[in-house]
Amino acid sequence: MAADTGDVTCAVCHKTFSLAEVRRVCDSTPGTQAALRAQLPDIQPDQHVCLPDIARMRRLYLEQLLEKERGELTALDEQVLQSLETGTLVADEPDAGWDDARSFGERAADAVARFGGSWTFILLFCFILIVWMLVNATGFILGRFDPYPFILLNLVLSCIAALQAPIIMMSQRRQEAKDRLRSENDYKVNLKAELEIRHLHEKLDLHLHRQWERLASIQRLQIELLEEAARGDGARN
Repeated sequence: MAADTGDVTCAVCHKTFSLAEVRRVCDSTPGTQAALRAQLPDIQPDQHVCLPDIARMRRLYLEQLLEKERGELTALDEQVLQSLETGTLVADEPDAGWDDARSFGERAADAVARFGGSWTFILLFCFILIVWMLVNATGFILGRFDPYPFILLNLVLSCIAALQAPIIMMSQRRQEAKDRLRSENDYKVNLKAELEIRHLHEKLDLHLHRQWERLASIQRLQIELLEEAARGDGARN
């Protein structure tokens, strides 16, 4: 330790850091302490460890915890653990850049699916069907180019249905991919929140344990003072 600057040496990486960049081993949570002792069995509670190594040991502890509870870790679990170690946000916006990355065919499929699922399409299509049947039933204006039972109309409807169905399926597949990204994002956020809450519980337990130790020490000191006072009164009597 450098007395003039207050710098200390990390017990793990042996690099020099300021006091604000290190923590004592005893000040870390029990899980982090267990990971530190697994890596360095001879480490002492009053030794200092830099914050990056504390974060790395915390990640090792959480990895072991998740592997014990869930088995093999997934890529999403690794992303959450990396976010906890680096302190970065794990949540992202699934829609960010999604529309910009679409090809012309994907944009066309989305537009067709959006129009085909609207009341505008339904009303317009019903109007065209009624006009088509009236024209061919009465022969008004254009004559009967598709007389009853409207074989050409049935062919047109079949072609529209045959083309519209795969286009809508293309748009739905893209929506499913977007929904999957949202679900993965929710999973990462929830997992990180769960791990953070566990970490907070460990911190609270550690602080409560220290408070009880302080209270016990104060109580012992008070008892000793009372005993000394009692002995002094007895000696004077």
